[in-house]
Amino acid sequence: MGKYSSKINKIRTFALSLIFIGFIVMYAGIFFRSSFLVMSIFMILGLLFIIASTVVYFWIGLLSTKTVQVVCPNCGKQTKMLGRVDICMYCNEPLTLDASLEGKEFDEQYNRKNR
Repeated sequence: MGKYSSKINKIRTFALSLIFIGFIVMYAGIFFRSSFLVMSIFMILGLLFIIASTVVYFWIGLLSTKTVQVVCPNCGKQTKMLGRVDICMYCNEPLTLDASLEGKEFDEQYNRKNR
């Protein structure tokens, strides 16, 4: 099995990376202090990355309220599931609520509608 993580954790990691990208872009703007316009563009671009992160965090918060909460059979902790298949947030155990996928090799493709 490859390196998988829960969908919620993937989206949270993406949102966190947007914050760091925003700070790096803003920091890069400091190197252009001699040009107010270029420095301002970098600062505004960095701010847009941080705002995008806030939107993603808000979206995943709303999405988390619609998840199915299950108890992982491996570690016994309560975890959230998005889609037909997901991974436990704590121990990376493959999870499914679809009886037809029971016992099959884990594949994130099962969540796609055209499959």
